Amino acid sequence: MSRAIQVAQYGGPEVLELIDVTVGDPGPGEVRIRHQAIGLNYIDVYQRVGMYPLPLPLQLGMEASGVVEAVGTGVKHLQVGDRVAYASQPPGSYCEVRVMPARCVVQLPDGIDFETGAAMMLKGLTAQYLLRSTQPQGGLQRGDTVLFHAAAGGVGLIACQWAKAMGLTLIGTAGSEDKCALALAHGAAHVINYRSEDFVSRVREITDGRGVKVVYDSIGKDTFEPSLDCLAPLGLMVSYGNTTGAVPPFSLGMLGQKGSLFVTRPTLFTHLATRERTQAMADELFAMVGSGAIKIRIDQRFELAEIAEAHRALESRQTTGSTVLTLDA
Repeated sequence: MSRAIQVAQYGGPEVLELIDVTVGDPGPGEVRIRHQAIGLNYIDVYQRVGMYPLPLPLQLGMEASGVVEAVGTGVKHLQVGDRVAYASQPPGSYCEVRVMPARCVVQLPDGIDFETGAAMMLKGLTAQYLLRSTQPQGGLQRGDTVLFHAAAGGVGLIACQWAKAMGLTLIGTAGSEDKCALALAHGAAHVINYRSEDFVSRVREITDGRGVKVVYDSIGKDTFEPSLDCLAPLGLMVSYGNTTGAVPPFSLGMLGQKGSLFVTRPTLFTHLATRERTQAMADELFAMVGSGAIKIRIDQRFELAEIAEAHRALESRQTTGSTVLTLDA
């Protein structure tokens, strides 16, 4: 048996229910993992409220770390006793034990503890595919300027450090002076408090009117069109989240009027489609963390039974860095 968090109907944090589930043996291509720590992400909220509809009842959670308890036939890269971590479809990490596809799971280096492993996979792999694979015309070179919204969040703080390591000038936005200071401390070259400043005007001021080569935006509806005005001609708008709601329909002609801009809506799990690609991305992330170039900041911890409180903190933007769910003995 395993304790797990289930959603029987879409709604607010109150629909998150702690239940007992039976966990069987892994089938072909699967492993059974006993979790040591679980990551919390905004995609969990999207699934809970039905913005990303999935069949109900639904077990939430997209990332965790733990130890392999059993291995199904055909699995070659993992064995019983391995320390592992993952960011994975299908959801279901909000639990003590689960069976899941082995292709999503990678060995966790000995130098990375379980909480860090749980906190870094989805957010770190997101930062990896954004900065390393989702680039504007001609790519990104040292000295190029990018705009990164929500720079004090879990993905944002990793991206600030990764961009600095790449030699990029990252302009970050955040919703308070404390969050702006946090982004600066993690490698942002400039920060903008969007609650007290107009970020479009500030970006133009910082870049001497040129604009940035790329905008990375997880906010969605509230920032999409103003972000287009921050781009240089032929710049790239990367919309990878919807914390304020989905981006509304817009005229393609607007992209031409604003400088022949490019727009993309990528997802992490397109990039993680194969075991080989997942491993390559994870290896790069582990190398950055292992070298000290990226430090994973965990600012909030909740027990699994406190999941509703954790979701309320996340939705009200009270969190910074990463949040993990812990499992009592």
